[in-house]
Amino acid sequence: MKVRIKFTKEGPMKFVGHLDTMRYFQKAIRRAELPIAFSGGYSPHMIMSFAAPLGVGVTSTGEYFDMELTATIPTDEICQRLNSQMVDGIHVLSARQVEDGKASKAMSLVAAADYLVEFRPGKAPADGWQTRITEFLKQPEILVTKETKKGEKQVDIRPFIYKMNLQNDNRIFLSLASASANYTKPDAVMDAFTSWLGQELPEFACMIHRLEVYADLGNEKKHKFVSLESLGVEVQ
Repeated sequence: MKVRIKFTKEGPMKFVGHLDTMRYFQKAIRRAELPIAFSGGYSPHMIMSFAAPLGVGVTSTGEYFDMELTATIPTDEICQRLNSQMVDGIHVLSARQVEDGKASKAMSLVAAADYLVEFRPGKAPADGWQTRITEFLKQPEILVTKETKKGEKQVDIRPFIYKMNLQNDNRIFLSLASASANYTKPDAVMDAFTSWLGQELPEFACMIHRLEVYADLGNEKKHKFVSLESLGVEVQ
C-alpha cells in the first residue's frame, strides 16, 4: 500500500530542518507501529520520500511525504496512529492511497506551490507598495541572481510567478513554480519586488507560510494544477 501523508509544520517546528523532519517521521512511524516497508540490501531503509523540502523558518499547512506499507490499513486509522505520536506544531491532515505510476511519485510530481507572505511589524516597504504589485508583474522579465555549482548567474523568474496579489494591507499571496528545474523561492520574489521599488528588504522582514503543493496535469501552455492530496483516495 502506497500512502501519501499531508501534514502541517508550524510553531517551533518551523526551525527544524528538512533532514531532521525526515528522521522525526521515521521515529513516529515506528512508534505508531505502522507496517512500513524497507528497501533490500546491506543497509535497508524505510521506503518513504518527501515531496518538497521546506526552508527553515517557513511554516506550512500543506506538506507531503509518501511511504510504502506492507499491509492495507484504513487511511483514517493511519492518521489517528500518526497523530497520537505528533508533537506541537506537526499535525497529520490526511492520508491517501496512491496507485503505482506517476501519481505515486510525489517528489517528481511537484510543479507549483502557494504561499502567504506577511511583513513583520516595522519591516514593510515605504507606504504605497500595495498599489505597485500589478505594475511589478507587467515587467517583461524579472532578473535575480542565483547561486549554481558553476557560480552566480542571472535568471528570469517572471515566467515562474504564476500569481501575485494583495490579500490585505500587509499580506501577499504568491503562486510559484516549484519543480526542481524552475524552483522559485518566495523570498527571492520579495527581494526582487522591494529592489524594484528602490528599497532594500531588511533581514528577516517577511513571515512565509506555504499553503499547498501542486502537481500539473496540464502543459506549459495551459497549466492544470491539482493538489498532491487530490491524486490519492481514501481507504475504508
